[in-house]
Amino acid sequence: MGGAEQEAGAAGRRGPARGRPRSEAVERSIVEGVMRLLEEGVPLADISIERVARIAGVGKATIYRRWSGREELFCDVMRTAEPPDPELPGTSMRDDLVVLLESLRQRGLANRSSVILHNVYAQMKSSPKLWKVYHTAVVEPRRLKSLDVLRRGQANGEIRADVDIALANDLFMAPMLVRAVVRPDADLEEGLPERIVDTVLAGLGPTVPEPQAVNCKR
Repeated sequence: MGGAEQEAGAAGRRGPARGRPRSEAVERSIVEGVMRLLEEGVPLADISIERVARIAGVGKATIYRRWSGREELFCDVMRTAEPPDPELPGTSMRDDLVVLLESLRQRGLANRSSVILHNVYAQMKSSPKLWKVYHTAVVEPRRLKSLDVLRRGQANGEIRADVDIALANDLFMAPMLVRAVVRPDADLEEGLPERIVDTVLAGLGPTVPEPQAVNCKR
């Protein structure tokens, strides 16, 4: 038997190669297992790694190879249930901010329409450890992205050089967060991102020089 045939025979005895698709399928089954438990009304505090392993049909070691604990797993479950993070057009600071705020609007709508998301968010806030993991893995990266958009806009002259970027970020994001999280009865109508961005930009944009008085002396 030649070298190629020996190698093929050995591969056959080892079985099919384990590639990334199989890994993704396992991770998907684990996340979906948690989602099923949440749909059944099981509180986060009662969802153990052992219980997830049983419903997903995997061993605990399989879960721990992918997540260090329940908090990291729940964080990924939340990301799966939320709308995906948007791709920024990069055409201007205004355009990027509108896209970011539209993403927040969609998350607010998803939270209102999804009993799972609504209940999980409420439970997460009562668990400091879980909220910290979610904030570090999800909230803070989104904040850093919007800060980067504002820095580029400032460098391009789209907002004044004296503007405090961190404060400006709060000014742009807060109105949507208030409507999406603090005031669940408030409207999240289409076009709201553009209205927020343009309203804030009216105060932060470059200062337009006043026209010079014309000297009419003869």
